[in-house]
Amino acid sequence: MRAVILFVSLAFSAAAQQAPVAKQEVPDNIALHAAPAQPLPYSHKTHVALGLECRRCHTNPDPGNQMTFPATTTCMACHSTIAKEKHAIVKLAEFARSSQPIPWQRVYQVTPGVTWAHRKHLAAGMQCVMCHGQVPQMDAMAQNTSVTSMASCMSCHESHKASTACQTCHAWPAS
Repeated sequence: MRAVILFVSLAFSAAAQQAPVAKQEVPDNIALHAAPAQPLPYSHKTHVALGLECRRCHTNPDPGNQMTFPATTTCMACHSTIAKEKHAIVKLAEFARSSQPIPWQRVYQVTPGVTWAHRKHLAAGMQCVMCHGQVPQMDAMAQNTSVTSMASCMSCHESHKASTACQTCHAWPAS
């Protein structure tokens, strides 16, 4: 099993070295935001170090507005054998057996009145780290960047030569 993990980790590491490295473009939040209480402890730092990519766990189904949380079957693909005796993994297995989704708490919320989609940004070549910061270094996900502020959106749109017209992000009532 350890050899399989090492092989997968090396394969992902080789692929990651070939991909262009994105940098965080959205400023950090001015004030610290505590990570919300989650039903299970989860370390992005640990999982990314194993070579897991964001899109492996966070899919973007239609209509593409939000990224999803992973199904328990996704987690259990590894955790049916890895660290299965740990309390958190036992609890994860209980969610899986009951076919219940894990009730994760969202960290970022789109501001009311804003029409926004992850899919458009992914199609434009944006990478997760550009807006969400150094998630691969986080043990607990928190709202570390100001990605939901209008100033951050405007600045990014300007730097990437994307439209800054109001209707790009805001729905207007029909006249």
